[in-house]
Amino acid sequence: MLLVVDGTLTIQLRDGDVTVTPGQLYVVPRGVEHCPIADGEVQAMLIEPTRVTNTGDAGGSLTGEYDDSLL
Repeated sequence: MLLVVDGTLTIQLRDGDVTVTPGQLYVVPRGVEHCPIADGEVQAMLIEPTRVTNTGDAGGSLTGEYDDSLL
């Protein structure tokens, strides 16, 4: 789930783009490929279930490690 606090966020989906503006949120359905794009600065809150990998199945140097200290 993405909640935009400031700025405008475009979420590219295979079925078309979704534009999210301040105060709006968008829930990306489970398993749906998506690519958030911002033309300028955007402040957004990302809420995900625990154990969701930030890079999906891609892996690599940008994949964050799970931090259970937040539980």
